Amino acid sequence: MDRMKILIVDDESRLRKLVRDFLIKSNYEVLEAQDGEKALDCFFQEKDIALVVLDVMMPQIDGWQVCREIRAVSQVPIIMLTAKSDEHDELQGFRLGVDEYITKPFSPKILVARIEAILRRTNQLSGETVLSCGGIQLDKAAHQVMIDGTVVELSYKEFELLAYFMENKGLALSREKILNNVWNYDYFGDARTIDTHVKKLRSKLGERGDLIKTIWGMGYKMENSQ
Repeated sequence: MDRMKILIVDDESRLRKLVRDFLIKSNYEVLEAQDGEKALDCFFQEKDIALVVLDVMMPQIDGWQVCREIRAVSQVPIIMLTAKSDEHDELQGFRLGVDEYITKPFSPKILVARIEAILRRTNQLSGETVLSCGGIQLDKAAHQVMIDGTVVELSYKEFELLAYFMENKGLALSREKILNNVWNYDYFGDARTIDTHVKKLRSKLGERGDLIKTIWGMGYKMENSQ
């Protein structure tokens, strides 16, 4: 089986090498770019990149612009790296469709664990692959969502969040439970991360977004609509 390709984009060569070494040990193929321009060249030349690790602050073209150009043509998972913990930057990243957001300095082991969690879900074809609820049809194998026959474009994290809601429709889900199952790591921040994703998901689902109900003081529930 071919190794999955991970593109690492960062202007710090030492950081790229550190992450690359950990990923190679985990049997991934690693591609590198030192700035945004080279990142885009690499991404559009290599058609089968499984995930992008992307730094925000870079010369030539910054990470935000790279993210925008990738998102214009692809829903490949993107993990953003930043040297500062800024709520505005984090929210901007989620609006652009970023799947994970990691502040430097970070543990390479944790980064690899998050990469593996995303790729596991991306390629998880076991169990029920087509879910339906209230006119929404979600196909895990094709990684596609349709409403009344029309395709709805979702980011990777939005897709996983919707799948989790649909798999647990009719059940009250706390924010902690959603984070632990969808993000697949212990989350020690506040609830803004999930609330931001839910708001954007509802918007993309249009009228069907009303199926996702807020349970005040707890979390969310998707109505068990046939």
